[in-house]
Amino acid sequence: MGMFKVKARVANPADPKRFFEEDFWVDTGALHSFVPENRLEEIGIKPLHTRELILADGQRERRLLGEASITVPDLKETLTCMVIFGPKDSLYLLGATTLENFGVEADPATGKLKPVATIVGGYIASRPSE
Repeated sequence: MGMFKVKARVANPADPKRFFEEDFWVDTGALHSFVPENRLEEIGIKPLHTRELILADGQRERRLLGEASITVPDLKETLTCMVIFGPKDSLYLLGATTLENFGVEADPATGKLKPVATIVGGYIASRPSE
C-alpha cells in the first residue's frame, strides 16, 4: 500500500491554545498515532499509561501513551485520540485507531482520507433491548 502525508494539528485537550501543526504519514499498519515525545511535552501533554509495541524492525519496546486533540483540516473535525510518545525527532504517524475515530480510510490512489460507513455492534446492537 502506498503511503502519503496529511496535515494535522495536535493540541493539548486541557489547553487547546497549546498546539502544533505537522505533516503526518498515514500508516494503517500502526495501531496508535505516533508523535515525537519532545513535541507532546512542548504543548504540555502528559503520559497516562505505557504500552508494549512491536516496531517495524521487529524490536519490542515500551513507550508512553497519552491523549491529544487531533484536528485534520481536510476532515473539518477535532477528536481526542490516543498517541504514542515516540522518540525525539521520530516520524509523525496517523495510526489505525485515529483513522477509525475519524471514520475514514486511507486511499493511496488519491493520497487522501475518505469517509467510510461506521459499523457499531452489528446485528446485536441494532436489536431492541429486552
